[in-house]
Amino acid sequence: MNLDKNQKALFLTDIENRLDSILQEVTNIPAENMLTIQSYDSIISHPYGDIMRSVIIAIYQENVKEIFVVGTKDKKTAGNVLTQLDSIKDKIQTLDYLFENCMPEFSGGTVDGWLNGKENDSNDIVKSVNIIRNHPLVPSHVSVRGLIINKNDGKFSIVEVPTDKTVSNLT
Repeated sequence: MNLDKNQKALFLTDIENRLDSILQEVTNIPAENMLTIQSYDSIISHPYGDIMRSVIIAIYQENVKEIFVVGTKDKKTAGNVLTQLDSIKDKIQTLDYLFENCMPEFSGGTVDGWLNGKENDSNDIVKSVNIIRNHPLVPSHVSVRGLIINKNDGKFSIVEVPTDKTVSNLT
């Protein structure tokens, strides 16, 4: 990566400790040039949602030239605990009915699926990369790449996710 001192790289990551140092080492980007947006899934579920808004603002206000969508294998989310709480079971049952019959714009087919997400796989990373790459407000000169970090026995490996360059429908 050949970023000058005024250019930044943006990392969309899962909420996971120790990712910044691993990503800095793998990409050779200095810490002062790294911006990170963290969420419980490093997935963009909607091209006009809050995470995408943050990406667009970072591009223009921070002079971002590269974006990395980073997923992790074998992650666990707290959503499973939420859906097991007795205090919200009735609400979840009602929302599941709405998910099934009214088709709201949530990823996952149930509230449990929406809250828990799923293990980051390359298809989700590719989808997010393509949403960013093909968004009408993202300049074409901004590089967008997908990475998956695999944690095996305390060791980390990183794999670049191949993406297609076709334009997707963002409406």
